[in-house]
This record gives sequence, C-alpha cells and structure tokens, in this order.
Amino acid sequence: MTATHIFQKSIPYDPRVHRKLPGIQPLNDAPWLMVDDAYAAQMAERDRLISEAPDVVIARVDGFEAEEQELFDAVLNNLPEGFQRNDDRVTRPDGVTITLDRSAPIRTLGQIVQEDLCLLTKPEGAEEHILISAVLCFPARWSMRSKIGKPLIPIHAPVAEYDGDIAKRVQRLFDGIQPGRPIWRYNKLWDEDPTLHQPIPSKEHPKWVRESAPFLRSERQCLIRLPETRAILFSIHTFVIERAGVEAQWGRNVTKFT
Repeated sequence: MTATHIFQKSIPYDPRVHRKLPGIQPLNDAPWLMVDDAYAAQMAERDRLISEAPDVVIARVDGFEAEEQELFDAVLNNLPEGFQRNDDRVTRPDGVTITLDRSAPIRTLGQIVQEDLCLLTKPEGAEEHILISAVLCFPARWSMRSKIGKPLIPIHAPVAEYDGDIAKRVQRLFDGIQPGRPIWRYNKLWDEDPTLHQPIPSKEHPKWVRESAPFLRSERQCLIRLPETRAILFSIHTFVIERAGVEAQWGRNVTKFT
C-alpha cells in the first residue's frame, strides 16, 4: 500500500499541557465527532485503505450485532455540520455520497467519519472490557487484528506506562462511564514518519523520536457509553502537524511536547 502524507494546520487543544495517565477529562458539550481542515484528504486515504485492505483495517467478533447497530445509529445521529442525510445515503463534507449499509455498520461508518471507531463491551462475568468491533485506518504502531476480542490489559501490553495500577484505574474508568457524560483524552508523539497508517507493533519499530523529529502526531480520544447495550465507543481523531505548524501555533519552545 502506498504511504500518503496528510497534515492538519493546527490542533484544537493545547497539547503542551501534561496530564497524568490516563489523562481523562469531561467532554462536556464539545462534539465527539469532528471535521477538520484535513477531512477530505484523510477520508480519501480511509476510502483507499478500506477498499484495498479491509481485512487489515476492519475487524469484528460475531455475536455483538446489537452493539454495532446501536453504534451505527449513534454516529449517524451525531454527525457534525457539513453532512447531508437523504434516506439511505449520506453525503460527506467533501461531496462524496456513501450508501448506508446496516449489514456492514463498521465498514460504512469508517467511510463517513474522520475518526477511527473501536467498540468495547464487558461480557457478563468478565472482569474487563474486550474489543468487539473496530475500523482502525490510522493506528499508531499497533495492530488491530492482534487485539480484536482481547481485554484491555493485553490490548495495552506494548505500552510501558500501562502497568497494573494504570490498568485497574482504566477499567474502573470504563465501568464508571455513564450515558450522556462522555469523556476524552489526548496523547502526543513526535515522529520522523508522518504516515497515518502505521500498524507495525512498537516492539518491531524504533522508539518514538522526540525533540529532533519533524512531525507531531496527536490523537483526540473520546469514550462514550451507548445507553441500550452499555457498550463503550472509543473514538480516535488523528492529527499530524509539521514542526513548522506546531511552532507557528505554540512557539518555538516545543521540546516540552513529550
């Protein structure tokens, strides 16, 4: 697959602010779905990945159709400005029209919104939420295919900071999320490679380069409880900005972005 470099001009939050993991804060009235200045280019790349490599960017576990259908409706009912819905079709802000296919809800949503969507639920008797369905076009050095069907701790296994204490705090956080009270966090990673689709696991890839790297990658991650099935949506909006753009927005003292 051909790598495509796509950049935003800015980030709609201050990534210089350091928050102790897991770094969660209330979303309040802010939208959990966004359209930014890279929408058209990112969606073209999403369309390409979904068409050329659906088995790489889409995965699901059978038996959770109700959760997927509730997610389907939740996304369509919360589309930001710029979308037009006409019966069984949605026209995106870039002018592309997508046919709504309830038989393939995750694939369809992946062709409509800029966010990657990961759906998790906690089966009866289980101690952790598991990843049951996802469209993940822009992974930051992790493979969705190796995580589908697994609980939170194995999902975060390559992350050094995700120790036992953090794992317990995150699971309590997931248990406490209430419908109508979404929460969010962000991360920030300097890198020499601005490619959006990076599924290579971190153990097989050099460490993130920080101070000298020319690109800043930041994910705006939202957690939303679906009221009927009680599943949790983990949405990921990926920003990649060139160093010059970061300096223009936040000044030249950008080494603190770590």
